[in-house]
Amino acid sequence: MSPFFSQSAWLCLTATAVLGGMLFYRSKSPGKLWNQVLCLAGLWGGACLLNLSLLWSLLLLSLSCFFLCVCSSDQEFLPVDQKAVLVTGADSGFGHALVKHLDKLGFTVFAGVLDAKGSGAEELRKTCSDRLSVLQMDVTKLEQIEDAHSKVMEKTQDKGLWALVNNAGIFHFPIDGELIPMTSYRKCMAVNFFGAVEVTKVFLPLLRKSKGRLVNVSSMGAKVPIQLVAAYCSTKAALTMFSSIIRQELCKWGVKVAIIQPGGFQTNLSGTPEMWSKMEKEILDHLSQETQDDYGQDYIHTQNFLQTMRERSFPDISPVIGDIQHAISARNPSSFYFPGRLTYLWICFISYFPTSLVDYILQKCFAPKHMPRALRASS
Repeated sequence: MSPFFSQSAWLCLTATAVLGGMLFYRSKSPGKLWNQVLCLAGLWGGACLLNLSLLWSLLLLSLSCFFLCVCSSDQEFLPVDQKAVLVTGADSGFGHALVKHLDKLGFTVFAGVLDAKGSGAEELRKTCSDRLSVLQMDVTKLEQIEDAHSKVMEKTQDKGLWALVNNAGIFHFPIDGELIPMTSYRKCMAVNFFGAVEVTKVFLPLLRKSKGRLVNVSSMGAKVPIQLVAAYCSTKAALTMFSSIIRQELCKWGVKVAIIQPGGFQTNLSGTPEMWSKMEKEILDHLSQETQDDYGQDYIHTQNFLQTMRERSFPDISPVIGDIQHAISARNPSSFYFPGRLTYLWICFISYFPTSLVDYILQKCFAPKHMPRALRASS
């Protein structure tokens, strides 16, 4: 090895260490740090597979660290200054916890709830400061959205609305896409997609005025085709694409758009056993005799997906709340956030690996154990 090559290699190695250290220092969030480490490891592995020399491998890694340092979101937060934030779906789950968190930080928070007289709304009134305003806001009803808009304008006046968090969402009974009633498809689309779009359109003039933030809570299911949740995942995929397009369109106005794609967390989104029994009855009522004979009532009744979801989900939702706060407050927020265990890995796996391998792994991880009646009979 020539002296020049040795010196160059050490120079690249030093630059990689410095830039990598800068990257890790800026990435104080464990989730973001882990994502970036994976990116660097993947690039290094690719360099090894290409049989690149040490010098070129280190050059590649140095450049990768440099671009990640330049492009990654930093941790510098803007001052709160009683900035106003509207959060939809604040009755429970992510929205409920986010409203409490933002209120403690000093934000002026508008909590859009499905039921202004419900227990979730009452708890917010009792536990939060007088800066909080609870708004009756069914995102499928334009008149309630416009009424909430009037109240936000009345309270904020010249300050404007700094951030809108489209969090409201619903789930459905997890079952094969063929068996999901069209009413469930329409309900999911009405809340998860059309509702978010409608709220965005109504409040965008206020966001453009403040050059603020639009944060849309999507799901890992927007990218990962998880069996039995076709309606839910389809609506989240639509919301993600809408957000990606409008992010480019709003750039010229100074409005930044962030998409949150959480993995599995324990919230009230999945509903109660009573709700599931009602959904199960609705599915059976809408099935044709032929389809019911092929699948069998026991196939629908024995789907224990709710219990599986709870077992695989994190009870601690703070990673989601932290990422939404970052999207709202950071001077340079990310375009995408992936809170949750292995969420980023799943999305990378789906994006880069062959479809046949992806389908095989997903079948092993998410396919129901119970088979339809016709398939059991034939086997």
